Amino acid sequence: MVMPDPDAPSEEAVALAHRLLDLARGGAAAELLAYVDAGVPVDLTDASGNTLLMLGAYHGHPDVVRGLAERGADVDRLNDRGQSPLAGAVFKGEREVVAVLVEHHADPDAGHPTARATAEMFGTSL
Repeated sequence: MVMPDPDAPSEEAVALAHRLLDLARGGAAAELLAYVDAGVPVDLTDASGNTLLMLGAYHGHPDVVRGLAERGADVDRLNDRGQSPLAGAVFKGEREVVAVLVEHHADPDAGHPTARATAEMFGTSL
């Protein structure tokens, strides 16, 4: 008989985490930020190490990125592939998200490839 892991999150917690990650991807800033304000960890990650902020940045949602950054999210937290939110936003051409991240002091030299290198590769600026 396999015993359940007492430290494993409940099915309800896992379902909520997936919902929150989907809210970040979809740009539902008000709903997502209400959960964060109620106690959800601002740097919640998916199985690949992508934070809510990373998902919001990569999918082009400046309101999500701004709201999370204002609540203390780590704007430089790398995912499991060593990518930063700023580099992801540069790669996707999300200029408004890039501006929000720069405003919140995201490091253009964090991760691999860096946001600076990505901008150079695509002939854009930070």
